[in-house]
Amino acid sequence: MFNFNFNSSTLENKLDKDYKLLLEKVLNEGVRRKDRTGTGTRSIFGATIRHNMDDGFPILTTKKVAFNTMVTELKWFLKGDTNIKYLIENNCNIWNRDAYRQFKRACDWDLQEAMPYEEFVERIKEDDGFALVWGNLGPVYGSQWREWELPESKQGQSAATYGVIDQIQNLIKGIEDNPDSRRHLVSAWNPADLTFMALPPCHYSFQCFVAEGKLSLMWNQRSADLFLGVPFNISSYGLLLELLAVETGYEPGELIGNFGDLHLYDNHTSQASRQLMREPYELPKLGLEYKNLLTADFAAQLIDYKSHSAIKAKLNT
Repeated sequence: MFNFNFNSSTLENKLDKDYKLLLEKVLNEGVRRKDRTGTGTRSIFGATIRHNMDDGFPILTTKKVAFNTMVTELKWFLKGDTNIKYLIENNCNIWNRDAYRQFKRACDWDLQEAMPYEEFVERIKEDDGFALVWGNLGPVYGSQWREWELPESKQGQSAATYGVIDQIQNLIKGIEDNPDSRRHLVSAWNPADLTFMALPPCHYSFQCFVAEGKLSLMWNQRSADLFLGVPFNISSYGLLLELLAVETGYEPGELIGNFGDLHLYDNHTSQASRQLMREPYELPKLGLEYKNLLTADFAAQLIDYKSHSAIKAKLNT
């Protein structure tokens, strides 16, 4: 049975307005910079966006955001999974290019011609053995959140089980046992593992804060793709906050995002300009069917989500 949050019916949508201010700032003040993908960006350094969860679920309305895709990726993180097979089987394809890039690099190294991208994705879906090898992205988010490996020298000297630290489990226990603690923090930035990841974490940490019966969450990003990535990150951490609040018995409070290199790719500027012309709708409500966060056993849906149409843009990888 879904539980519905009916908090916002006539509240102003400040989230879209604040997001559009970031778009304007990067378009008008961003400096030109080279980037890993070779596309080119306009970037600013240091920005923040804040959202009161009482105002509605944090998802943009000035363009349609792929909510179900976001939910699938968050479940993947929470499961501790690092293989794209689960994502592909659930119609989430945002990590496919990262896996294919690794596969193609290996083929180039062996002087072999790589199969086409579409064939690669289908092979991951249909061939478990192939997926086991080539669908794995290394110790990315899910691994760091749920199974941060201890160095051998530390194993047996920690309360961690089997030489790993489950940061999400520890976070929940910490919020429940010591809500005033300033250590409710999860990190995905593990310097020892960075070279083994298909892509180092862009949103590299988040911290929780309990006050006056409410749970708030602040996440940090070193690199923030403002047009495609940031809308996704806002909704993902908004949903994570809702889940943590249910798990620990608090009401969701404030959601805060901190961005380091906040950028628009050169091939996203016309799309951003189009989005700036659109007026926001009211924010939707969240319907949540919840059983267990640690097993990612939940279902989520939006109630009264009214948005402008999607604006297509290339995912630069």
